[in-house]
Amino acid sequence: MDIVYIKDLRIDTTIGIYDWEREIKQTLVLDVEMGHDNRPAGRSDDIVDTLDYFAISRRLIEFVEASEMLLIERVAECCADILIQEFGVKWLRLQVGKPGAVAEASDVGVIIERGQRA
Repeated sequence: MDIVYIKDLRIDTTIGIYDWEREIKQTLVLDVEMGHDNRPAGRSDDIVDTLDYFAISRRLIEFVEASEMLLIERVAECCADILIQEFGVKWLRLQVGKPGAVAEASDVGVIIERGQRA
C-alpha cells in the first residue's frame, strides 16, 4: 500500500469545553496519512487516478472551520468519516493537535487509525 499524506494542515476554529474557548478561535493542526494505490496515477500521469490531497485539504479546512465542537476527539472522528465516505479512503491515520492547550507542552492531541491497512 502507498501512502498519500498531508502534514501540518493548520485550521482556525472554535474548539474547547471552557466558556472562554467558545469565544475565540484556536488553531488545530492535522496530519493525515491515507492508504492509496498510487500505481494508476504513476502510469497515467492523470489527476483523476490520484487521491487528490488538494481537494481533501480544502474539504477538511471547510469542515473544521465551520464546526464548533467541544472535543478534538470528535473533530478527528468526523474528519475520518469525511475521508472514508467522501474520498473512498480505505485506511487512514489522523493526528489532530491543539498547540497551546497545555502551556508546558508544545502540542497535545489525539491520533486515530481507521480502516484496514492492506
